[in-house]
Amino acid sequence: MAELQLDPKKTALVLIDLQNSTIGVNTAPYAVAQVVANSKKLAEAFRAAGAPVIYVNVDFNGFLKLPADQPFDIGDKPIPAVASQIAPSAGFQPGDILVTKRHWGAFAGTDLEQQLKTRGVDAVVLTGISTNHGVESTARQGTGLGFGFVVVEDACSGQDGEQHRFAFEKIFPRLCRVRSTKEVLAGLA
Repeated sequence: MAELQLDPKKTALVLIDLQNSTIGVNTAPYAVAQVVANSKKLAEAFRAAGAPVIYVNVDFNGFLKLPADQPFDIGDKPIPAVASQIAPSAGFQPGDILVTKRHWGAFAGTDLEQQLKTRGVDAVVLTGISTNHGVESTARQGTGLGFGFVVVEDACSGQDGEQHRFAFEKIFPRLCRVRSTKEVLAGLA
């Protein structure tokens, strides 16, 4: 595995769904608290390096309801807006960018691509919850748009440890680079 070197002028950190509705769920293989702590540590380092930090949340009340065999069921009643807000523990700061999505991936139907391109970004470091939903969908969409990705294994977690493992062993290595929080911090330094 090649040593990671990140240019803060061309790299952004994108944090997926670290919002009030997700920080209370059980995740595997890492607890939400560890994912949030590692993501926050990365955000602090990216800000210090002058690199963009972008938090992505999902608007549940505007979530696209598309035909699926096992659709995402959020019920028929409106969900309080606070559920979609970035959790205070995730460390959103003034100057950070917020992108709100309406489906799994952070690119479709949002201005994320434009936010990155106007800043000269061609590489994205990706963290968040859930590995096999928001994180994987964002990586797949973004690679199709020509962005390079580094997915941070210990700053992601899923609803199922086996699905997380499969994504990091079989899917992500074919799409992008997989690294740990420690390796990304060293690559940014």
